[in-house]
Amino acid sequence: MLIIYNLLFPLVFLFFLPGLLWKLWRRPGWKKTFGERFGSFSKKRFEELSALQNVVWIHSVSVGETMIALALLKEWREQYPNHDFVLSTTTTTGQALAREKAPDGVKVIFCPIDFINFVSRTVLIIKPKILVILETEIWPNLIWAVKTHGAKVALINGRMSDHSMRGYRRFRFFFAPTLRRFDLISVQTPVDAERYWAVCADAKVKVNGNLKFDQQIPDNLAKIALEEYFGPGQHLILLAASTHPGEEALICGILPNLLKKFPPLKLILIPRHAERGSDVAAILKKQKLKFCRRSLNEIPAQPVDCLLADTTGEMLSFMKAADIVIMGKSLAGQNEGHNLIEPALLGKPIITGAVLKNFRFVLETLKNHQALALVDNDSELENIIARLLDNPDLRTELGRKAHEAIAEHKGAVKRNIEQLEEMLK
Repeated sequence: MLIIYNLLFPLVFLFFLPGLLWKLWRRPGWKKTFGERFGSFSKKRFEELSALQNVVWIHSVSVGETMIALALLKEWREQYPNHDFVLSTTTTTGQALAREKAPDGVKVIFCPIDFINFVSRTVLIIKPKILVILETEIWPNLIWAVKTHGAKVALINGRMSDHSMRGYRRFRFFFAPTLRRFDLISVQTPVDAERYWAVCADAKVKVNGNLKFDQQIPDNLAKIALEEYFGPGQHLILLAASTHPGEEALICGILPNLLKKFPPLKLILIPRHAERGSDVAAILKKQKLKFCRRSLNEIPAQPVDCLLADTTGEMLSFMKAADIVIMGKSLAGQNEGHNLIEPALLGKPIITGAVLKNFRFVLETLKNHQALALVDNDSELENIIARLLDNPDLRTELGRKAHEAIAEHKGAVKRNIEQLEEMLK
């Protein structure tokens, strides 16, 4: 099957290449060493990576997974300082975060595209003892190359959505051999374990919980000067985080009524993909809302009602400043959801749709603690926001319950490190 994959991959890659180049152009982040995606390293980088010993290679994708990888790496490195660590990302935004936050001595690279020549060259340079992949990155050539080199391969914090499981099961003749190569598949919930076994019955799957529950909010989060946008005085900050198409129009459509009822209200809108900033700006203009775009580095002459934060790497800072957080990909026909743990760790009252296909366990955890404001129908959103704006005690209670619910599920980082170290003996 790997032969067929390698025959077809170049054709598929050529089809997706324009999109890759477009994202590279439009998205911010670190791009200087993007050639590493093609297995191309400068002489200096080659020498640095070749000199590493006893290498643990951790791979994440974008900003969210990189945050988890950094937390795992920090604790693992403190416990086992005899390892050299390499952290790879796929996206430019993830790369920028990794380079900014990785501890001294950790080498940060772009993960190679899954061409056999690219991955083989990278593996031969790094010579990992183990490759640890975050969440859902199952690349057959990368896994094959690492295993052929004699190293271990582990997938941690694994999850499998309804949609993914249908695809994996339909093509399990291809995916099962790849999953079988993993020395460990550490998943978040028993449901995820059952889904992996449905694709590959003899996959080495263990349930270890969600690493995101162990995430720690940095003490030194940058404070954003919101008064530059909203003017002086006390404001009620409504944050719409990681929004997707349809959700911005829904939220902006009810904002005028909310502004009339609650004059201190201000909206911060953060689309999941910063390159959609122009599309979201058009929605704000259509609603005749006073706004400005953070990506343009403009300070408005007069206070605005909405800040379009079409940037990356600032989500936690905005969350910390918020009074209420709406988590995106859960409204306006979206039902896959995004990570609820970060606003919960910050003790924020969270509004979300009632169905999150990709985050069911986290949703149920918070629901069981009555720590969410759930939206069953989009028509309810305005009233739910108004109720929270009008009741500071309710906001405090929801935030406290959310924080307590997350604290009960810590420990996944410790369990994963113990099992990964056992593999290295």
